[in-house]
This record gives sequence, C-alpha cells and structure tokens, in this order.
Amino acid sequence: MNVFLSIVVAAVAVFVVSSAWYVVFAAPRAAMLGTAPSADRPPVRNVVLELLRSALVASVIAGLAAHLAISSVAPALLLGLVLFAGFPFVLLTGSVLWDKVNWQLAAIHGGDWLLKLLVISLIIGLFR
Repeated sequence: MNVFLSIVVAAVAVFVVSSAWYVVFAAPRAAMLGTAPSADRPPVRNVVLELLRSALVASVIAGLAAHLAISSVAPALLLGLVLFAGFPFVLLTGSVLWDKVNWQLAAIHGGDWLLKLLVISLIIGLFR
C-alpha cells in the first residue's frame, strides 16, 4: 500500500475509534465539564478538521516509521507507545499538575490519544 493511502486509512480509522471512545465516555466527560451529553452530530467543519488533524499525525508517524525502517507489528506498537509517553502523556499530566485539570478528564483524553497513536502506528507499520 502506498504511503498516502496508509495515511488516509489511518486517519479514517482513528477518527472512527476516537468517535467511539468519546461516545463511551460522553456522560462522565459531560459531568466533569458541567454540561449535558450531546446527541447532536458535530458540525461538518469539525469533522473535516479532525480528519485533517488525524492525517497530520499519521503523516508524522509515517515519516518516523520510514526513517526507523519500521515495518512490523511489535516495533510499530512500540513507536506508538513511545510517542504517547513522550507527548500526550507529558502534556496531559502537566495540565493536571499545573492547571488543575481534573485527572479523570485528562485520563479520558489520554486514553483517546493512546488508542490513536497505537492504531496509526500499527496501520502505518503494517502497510510499509
């Protein structure tokens, strides 16, 4: 599979996985934010922007995977874990430590990022 197609597949896959993640955690997330869970579909603009964000992350991971010659499951998953530890985990724990962000809310977002990075890394790694 060419790199462009793997990036598109990864972006769409993590959009679906992330959407499902936030459906599961909609009620607790809304409670922490002091809002009601919304059954409304997000605006098309937000969907397009989220797909573009996912494609950007997938592109960066594809570049790293190519540079590191990652082309199998174990190294791809390790890459996803390392990226999670080095970036979203550090950023989210910093927001809890310094900005008093609710740790449960940070954990919801952290779980989403962990899934995203593992799924993207796996797809990119498998199709290189």
